Amino acid sequence: MLRFMLLFLLSLSALFIAELLQPVDQYVILPFTSGIAKVCVWLVGFFDSHVLAVGKELHSTTNGFAISIERGCNGIEAIIILISAMLAFPSTWKQKAIGLTIGFVAIQTLNLVRIISLFYLGQWNRVWFDWFHLYLWQALIVLDALVVFLFWLRWLPKQRMSDAPAQAAGLTTLAVLPSGPNPASSG
Repeated sequence: MLRFMLLFLLSLSALFIAELLQPVDQYVILPFTSGIAKVCVWLVGFFDSHVLAVGKELHSTTNGFAISIERGCNGIEAIIILISAMLAFPSTWKQKAIGLTIGFVAIQTLNLVRIISLFYLGQWNRVWFDWFHLYLWQALIVLDALVVFLFWLRWLPKQRMSDAPAQAAGLTTLAVLPSGPNPASSG
C-alpha cells in the first residue's frame, strides 16, 4: 500500500506540473480543449444548428450566450488522477493500456454531457449553471475516474490467495511435482 501511495503521489505531482508547463498547454491542452468544443458542437448539431465552436468556446448564434472550456473543465485533471492510480497499481502494461483507454473514453463522454448540459443550463438560469458547474459536475467527473479505477481493479485477474504474499515480495512460487513413475500411465 505504501508503494502504491508513493508512486501515485509522485506520478500525480509530475503530471500536474507537466500540465502547467507552457509548451504542454500550447501544444497539447489547448488543441485538446478546442477539439472537445468541436465535438460538442457536432453532437449538438443533431438537435440545434445554432451553435458554433470558436477555439475552446461554444457560442449560441440565436442569443449570443457563450461558454469557454477552461482548465478544470476539460476532464484532463480527472484523467491525470486515473493515469496516476493505474500506473501506481501493480499490473501489466497491457492491463494499464486497456484501463486507461476505457477510462479516457468514459471520462470524456461524461465530460461532453457536462459541457453540453452547462451550455444549455447557462442560457436558462445562471444560478443553476453556477451550482451545477462548481459543485455537481466537478464532483461527478472525479467520481467517474474513481469508478473507472474501481471497475478496472475488479477486472484485473485474481491472484491465488496463497501466491499473493510471495508475489508481493517479488518471489516466484514453484509447484512441486512428485518424482517417479506416473501411476496413471501404468498398466
